[in-house]
Amino acid sequence: MRKIAVSAVSYTNTLPFLNGIRNADVINAIDLSVDYPSECARKVIENEVDMGIIPIAALDKLSDYQIVGDYCIGSNGAVDSVFIFSEKPINEIETLLLDKQSRTSNGLAQILLKHYWKKDVQVLTEGQADAYVLIGDRTFGKKNNVPFAYDMGHYWKEMTGLPFAFAVWVANKRLPDDFKEAFNNALAEGVAHPEGVIPGLPIYEDFDYYTYLTESLDFHLTADKRKAIDLYLELYKAL
Repeated sequence: MRKIAVSAVSYTNTLPFLNGIRNADVINAIDLSVDYPSECARKVIENEVDMGIIPIAALDKLSDYQIVGDYCIGSNGAVDSVFIFSEKPINEIETLLLDKQSRTSNGLAQILLKHYWKKDVQVLTEGQADAYVLIGDRTFGKKNNVPFAYDMGHYWKEMTGLPFAFAVWVANKRLPDDFKEAFNNALAEGVAHPEGVIPGLPIYEDFDYYTYLTESLDFHLTADKRKAIDLYLELYKAL
């Protein structure tokens, strides 16, 4: 039988999932690749893979999809890896540089600026700006080394009262039920011991992997996170 092509994210926040997958029998049923988030999304949207963990902003680009399993990359407040970094206070910025590796966080930054901070800013994809979006491992240890750091998980919770799901496992076609169950069980095993991925990771000053993986991240795709996805997509489409 043809293996199921799966795209996962290469960031630390996905390592517990990858640990679970690689240590389960389901690994024999998949062809696994690791990419940055926007590339995962592109592969799923363009049918280069059968499923992937994709930024929720990409759901708007899929006419037919199925969220697979009970897990996500999420937070219930500050996430410590999704930021707007700025040289000046947020109420003074006029320009925002987006992150090429992101879809959801670029949209989230614009949503928060519009609805939480009530700011109308010019959005850039190249060049210099007053503030910039940065996500993933490239943010580790950085928040205390820039003049202003705004954790978008925190401000989403402040604005909506909801947790957030940054990325979910999505299939672009029907997959066998037994595969989905086995895959979900592998994810469950991985997130049950997230600290197991820490040995061997690069060390960053002012960054604690244990706190990040066990407290900042919340891997469970709850009903409130599904509400957050729906609200995000509604606000994202209106940008």
